[in-house]
Amino acid sequence: QAEELVCRQRGDPENPQLSNDGDIMLGGIFSFHSSWKDRQDTYMHEPLPLECSLNFRGFQFAQAMLFAIEEINNSTDLLPSISLGYKMYDACGSIARSVRVALALANGNEIESAPSDAPCTRPAQVQAIMGETSSSPCMAIATVIGPFHIPMISHFATCACLSDKTKYPSFLRTIPSDYYQSRALAQLVKHFGWTWVGAIRTNDDYGNNGMATFTETAQQLGICLEYSVSFFRTDPPDKIQKIIDIIKASTSKVIVAFLSHMDMDVLIHELSNYNMTGYQWVGSEGWIFDSQTAKMDKHHILDGAIGLSIPKAHVSGMREFILDVKPLNSSSNEMFTEFWETLFSCKFKQSKSSAGNQRECTGHEDLTGVHNSFTDMSLMPIFNNVYKGVYAVAHALHSILGCNETCNNKVKLDPFMILQRIKNIQFKTKEGDEVYFNEDGDPAAKYEIINWQPTENGIVNFVTEVPVSVCSESCLQGTHKVLQKGRPVCCYDCIPCPAGEISNLTSIHCMKCPPEYWSNSQRDACIPKAIEFLVYDEILGMLLALFSLLGVFVTMITTLVFYCHKETPLVRANNSELSFLLLFSLTLCFLCSLTFIGRPSEWSCMLRHAAFGITFVLCISCVLGKTIVVLMAFRATLPGSNVMKWFGPAQQRLSVVAFTLIQVLICILWLTISPPFPFKNLLLYQDRIILECDLGSAVGFWAVLGYIGLLAVLCFVLAFLARKLPDNFNEAKFITFSMLIFCAVWITFIPAYVSSPGKFTVAVEIFAILASSYGLLFCIFLPKCFIILFRPEQNTKKHI
Repeated sequence: QAEELVCRQRGDPENPQLSNDGDIMLGGIFSFHSSWKDRQDTYMHEPLPLECSLNFRGFQFAQAMLFAIEEINNSTDLLPSISLGYKMYDACGSIARSVRVALALANGNEIESAPSDAPCTRPAQVQAIMGETSSSPCMAIATVIGPFHIPMISHFATCACLSDKTKYPSFLRTIPSDYYQSRALAQLVKHFGWTWVGAIRTNDDYGNNGMATFTETAQQLGICLEYSVSFFRTDPPDKIQKIIDIIKASTSKVIVAFLSHMDMDVLIHELSNYNMTGYQWVGSEGWIFDSQTAKMDKHHILDGAIGLSIPKAHVSGMREFILDVKPLNSSSNEMFTEFWETLFSCKFKQSKSSAGNQRECTGHEDLTGVHNSFTDMSLMPIFNNVYKGVYAVAHALHSILGCNETCNNKVKLDPFMILQRIKNIQFKTKEGDEVYFNEDGDPAAKYEIINWQPTENGIVNFVTEVPVSVCSESCLQGTHKVLQKGRPVCCYDCIPCPAGEISNLTSIHCMKCPPEYWSNSQRDACIPKAIEFLVYDEILGMLLALFSLLGVFVTMITTLVFYCHKETPLVRANNSELSFLLLFSLTLCFLCSLTFIGRPSEWSCMLRHAAFGITFVLCISCVLGKTIVVLMAFRATLPGSNVMKWFGPAQQRLSVVAFTLIQVLICILWLTISPPFPFKNLLLYQDRIILECDLGSAVGFWAVLGYIGLLAVLCFVLAFLARKLPDNFNEAKFITFSMLIFCAVWITFIPAYVSSPGKFTVAVEIFAILASSYGLLFCIFLPKCFIILFRPEQNTKKHI
């Protein structure tokens, strides 16, 4: 051995299950067998081969690859004069065996001579590898062959972790990454309002990574997981029993299953023993569109299941090619012999396991009457992925070899060169499907939403009825969520929104209404607040308007009485000119109260306060003039007094005008600098708006009131001083009493005005105007009218 310089492979050689020579070799790794039996290795001897059961799907995938290779070899447009060969190995669904056959594809089994000073290396046996079907074996294979840059294109490995090019630089796939599927499933669950769900996953890279992404997205969308459990199809029965117990004890009615079809088959078998129907299943592409899984569901556990599948596909000629399978030489291919014997339940003569009680295989059996997983073409989208993977390699080779009518056979192929070219290819299949890979080696993500509604005749119906799976019912409009202590965020109580706040079906919290709006009784909409002001069509407004008009009427009657008896001594003795002016001003006072009723506007706000201030000053000026006249009259009776000539009719008129003009000037300044204006008071009440007249300048308002009060106090003092002057009819007594009422009304008005809310502020002001006006009218004129009308004998000059 020391003299023989050779490279030898350690261990027994690995021979492909299917192979054919060609100018360029492609590798294939498919699980022709699956569901192996676990053995407990003792490490005392070499592990025995796996005992696996035949899996028709592996043959379907292999047939799809053979179809693509045959189609390319027969094409004059793609790789002319170049034939593609293949070596296909059985991975048996085992990660360890997947790595073993991948190394066999990379190294070969030949003995290679090598000089002593050169490394024991040789070019790769295959230029690209198609497969494997599952994510975990792909991760193991990609890790091993990645340093050699041999392209590996999977048709059904969806784990998002395989997009990491730092770990898996040579891995590509023709099926979308679960990065998109997991998020799409979460959006699907959210769309139907399922916020309280359970989750089951395959305990491998596919299930664990896919469910982790789903859980993260679900939490962001407000979906809560009541439980999340995992299992693998080879787990002991007691572990699967624990999962069933968890499902039975749960309150959620929706189960998200991120499972492979083999694990789902195991789970269905166990669930069938407990008749666990009535759950809404949400599935990943691993099982949701698998017709064999649907056929296994004889107890209708998965009825109504919904999920995502890769879009339906059609490849012309592939169905016929797969079903046109013919047995190879059974003496030289034990695996194919096993396939044919299992497919038709027969035995070849040469078969070592031939039994006398089984019919003999002829090799010409007809597939037409066979109905099993091999003749089922529901997985055509996956076959199409295998087909596109082979064509991607072919297009890359076509570009590298500079093929036109012929190809350059002298180009030395390098897997790294092929890998880089595959990453950048972009073409369309004969069916019009566009094929390309992004920077992560993934295709564009496209899914279809499918729903299981099996019927007796096998037709799938799509229904709109959606089951409910929530920890707490959705809060109605007008309520908000209050989390239940110690429970997930999907468990809550619904509490009505406070007054002034609303919620709708999309909001979690109550939202405050805008300042001029208020919540309705249902707390689900903001409605404009009621605008409140003193109006004529309410009782308070009617009463105040009625008393105002009554005051005008009584004043006019009084004026009429005085006018009809203007020549009588009583009228003439009481300064008839000031009396008529006083009656006129009282009429204005009664009328100005009407300006306070009705919707405030810019003009009404300015008018009501200016009219009130000026008319009352005019009224008090007349009373003050009458008081001064009384005092001057009695002073004039003293010997040698000529004081009346200084306060005759002209001076009386001038004093009234002067006093009134001062108030006019105050009002002009007020209205010019900062006039009253209509104002929506939003602070006084929460549920309504008080429309009132803002004073503008408070100084102006209190200046108007202060000036009226000053004249009233002056008038009261002068009348009080003259109350005991000798006379049968002393007007000073009545003026004193009227001023006493006037002052009392306006003194009490101030605290009442400040403390009254809303429209009652206006009502207080109107009441003060009417009360003081009635006080002046009755105290000054009622006694005179009584004498004029009912005691005419006292209305004589002698009596007065």
